[in-house]
This record gives sequence, structure tokens and C-alpha cells, in this order.
Amino acid sequence: MKTITLGASNLEVPVVAVGCMRINSLSKQEAEKFVQTALEEGANFFDHADIYGGGACEEIFADAIHMSDSVRERVILQSKCGIRPDIGTFDFSKEHILYSVDNILKRLKTDYLDILLLHRPDALVEPEEVAEAFDLLESSGKVRHFGVSNQNPMQIELLKKFVKQPLIANQLQLSITNANMISNGINVNMENSSAINRDGSILDYCRLHDITIQPWSPFQYGFFEGVFLGSDKFPKLNEKIDAIARKYEVSNTTIAIAWLLRHPAKMQPVIGTMNIDRLKDCIRASDIVLTREEWYDIYRAAGNILP
Repeated sequence: MKTITLGASNLEVPVVAVGCMRINSLSKQEAEKFVQTALEEGANFFDHADIYGGGACEEIFADAIHMSDSVRERVILQSKCGIRPDIGTFDFSKEHILYSVDNILKRLKTDYLDILLLHRPDALVEPEEVAEAFDLLESSGKVRHFGVSNQNPMQIELLKKFVKQPLIANQLQLSITNANMISNGINVNMENSSAINRDGSILDYCRLHDITIQPWSPFQYGFFEGVFLGSDKFPKLNEKIDAIARKYEVSNTTIAIAWLLRHPAKMQPVIGTMNIDRLKDCIRASDIVLTREEWYDIYRAAGNILP
């Protein structure tokens, strides 16, 4: 699989990240086979969060991959913290970040994370505390790189005022049907809904500051309302994707991921499938480079407009 450099780091990572939010839906044997297949296909970047399965997903993954020192050298592990389902809040306090990482490491059976992301913005964030936590995690060797998720430019700038480590990734919802961060850059100065800037130009900001965007839910429309592939809600989109898929002799899944990879921002989609065939289809997108015409045809077929 092709690789990219993750943000302003020296980490070379696969262009597709394997999301482990649903690994708790698999049996032990299925989880082992899934993880092994990912490794065989060159997909050795695994995305976690402390809230996935209440922590169980990290434990299941560690058992499935048979975590050991030799295995750890072959994989890149990313996890997220900051959501507190126990009290229904977000929490970027120093105490909670440090507590979360210790438990993530325990569940993953490893001494360190390659990347830690702050999971969604905390309205009560005190960036000085985040900086203290990051310094301790870096100096102790528990976390090597840091990033955020679902944050806009000014929230990142606020953190950067105090945090000395580069923030190398930002996980954001993005798909063909959820493409406002692209649409508002196309419809500048237009009087239509696509021109509404809902995120502070986060796409351009991340490109300017060497922050890799990691699109999550790359097949979803709305907020977990369903998958657009094969949906009768998007007939024109599916017709166009299917036609292009036939041209390249790949699946519609491959084309949906290839559409994201074609963007020059060099994004790293996080796929959530636990189906081995779909996993392979996502990975095949690494070899497909859509033409400019094909990319825009798919964009328009989803109902996105060009001024």
C-alpha cells in the first residue's frame, strides 16, 4: 500500500487507517483473521479510542494481534481520549489525559502509543493543562506524537499557544456526501448553502500547517444515518460511482475511498469495516488515481454544486 508522511512528523503511514471501533462485534477467531489480513495487506495503522466498546475494543485488538515486542515493532497505534461517557462530558484535564493514556496502554499491552488524539473539543479545556500532560507523556516515552479530532483552526491555535509538540493529525467527518469542508472552498462568495463556512476553513488550515486530515465515516451520509453506497437516496451518485468502478474493474467501495485519496491534501481515511473483503477493497483504493473529471463527476452526482 502507498504511504504518506503523517503531518509534520517522520512517521510514514499507510494511506488507509484501520479503525477498530467495531472489532468487539467479531468473535476471537474472526478478530485474529481480520487483523492478520490487514497486516498482510500492508494496513498496519490501527486507530482506537478509549470509549470504543468501553475500552473492550483495545483489549480485543491486543489479544487478536497477539501483542508482543516483535509485533509492536510492525504496527502503528493511534488512540483517542477526552470523552467521558461515565459522566456525560468531555474532559481535557491533565489528570484525565494521563489517567486515560495509562489505561489505553494497559489494554493495548504496549508501553507507548505512536499517536494520541484529543477526542472532540472540550469547552472547558485549559490548554496549559493539556501542555503539561503532553510534556509528561512525551518525556516518559508513553506517547510519541499528538493530534486532535473534530477541531477547528482557532481551537488548534489555542492549543498550539501552549503545546510545544506538533499536532500532526485532525480526525474530521468527511465523505462524498458530507463534504462541506470542500464545498465551502468551491462556493466562495456565493449566496447558497454550500458557501456557508461551518469549520473555519479547516481543510486549508490543515494543509497550511502540515496536519494530516483523517476522514472518519467515509461511507456515511449525515451523522451515522446510513451508508450512501447502494442507497436509494443517492441514485445518481451510485450510478456514477458504479460506472467508474466498472472502468477500473474495482468495487464501488474502492472508488469511494479513491475519491478521498485523490484530493491533494493527502488525507488518511479511517475505515471502520470489519468485513475482510471490504477491507481489501478499501486498500485497493491506494492504487487508483481518479482523473479530475471523474472526481468532479462524483462530487456533482452527490448533489454538491459548482458555481
